[in-house]
Amino acid sequence: MTRLRAVVLGAAAGGGLPQWNCGCANCNAARRGDIPPQTQSSLAVTANGEDWLVLNASPDIGRQLAATPALHPTGPREMPLKAVLVTNGDIDHVAGLLTLREKQPFSLFMTPGIAGVLAANPIFGALDPALVPRREIRLGEAFEPVPGLTATLFAAPGKVPLYLEGDEASLVTDMEGEQTVGVELAAGGARACYVPGCARVTPALAARFSGADAVFFDGTLWEDDEMIRLGLGAKTGARMGHMSMNGPAGSIAALAELGIGRRVFVHMNNSNPVLVPGSAQRRAAEAAGWTIGQDGMEITL
Repeated sequence: MTRLRAVVLGAAAGGGLPQWNCGCANCNAARRGDIPPQTQSSLAVTANGEDWLVLNASPDIGRQLAATPALHPTGPREMPLKAVLVTNGDIDHVAGLLTLREKQPFSLFMTPGIAGVLAANPIFGALDPALVPRREIRLGEAFEPVPGLTATLFAAPGKVPLYLEGDEASLVTDMEGEQTVGVELAAGGARACYVPGCARVTPALAARFSGADAVFFDGTLWEDDEMIRLGLGAKTGARMGHMSMNGPAGSIAALAELGIGRRVFVHMNNSNPVLVPGSAQRRAAEAAGWTIGQDGMEITL
């Protein structure tokens, strides 16, 4: 039976929860076991329960695969993981590819722009091209990464990875193109969208999300300046290419009237108060119809 099934492998933004060098309240609470720890952002999807696509290879991919029985080896060198798709060139979305270099065949999908980023770094040559072919996919082009699952890439406003920013003072943080994309997934009559990084919801994005059975969306920050207020950094969410959850220009408001079946926040920074069960911010998000993503969470549509 063909059904769209998704497992949140990692719900946190870069660094995870707890982040190794962070002593914020959330990270310390996670170390004490007071709130659930989360690994870095990744989603696994299947249409038949046997062949799986992983969206973004986080640095925690080894731990994530080990924690997900559906993705365990089925033979000496046989894996349900048949394809990986990366939505941008950020370190927390491509570094895990190096963990997957163990002579395991799978297809690697990305836009031509992201393919250029990987090609420019020789370390990714560790992925044997004879076993891991790189498939360049154009925006708007429907394709089948694993049997029974149709995927389509679309532009999501964002920015280039931090390591490619250079010294350009007028960096555009909400450009639309191949550098940051979302993924529309369809199987068994169900439709879902995965957008772990997004600077703003454009009319085109709102139209794509409208009526979707599920949307997994960028939940990096609750408020744009929260990292500055907490002494964790000097950048706003907007400067990092991420819209906030809260406020009239936030994602909760932007996706409120689109007829979406399930709305799930993923890619949450360790500073985000929604990570704390029972917090006022979490209650507000849940009251607005959102689910706070957790490692291991599974949704079948």
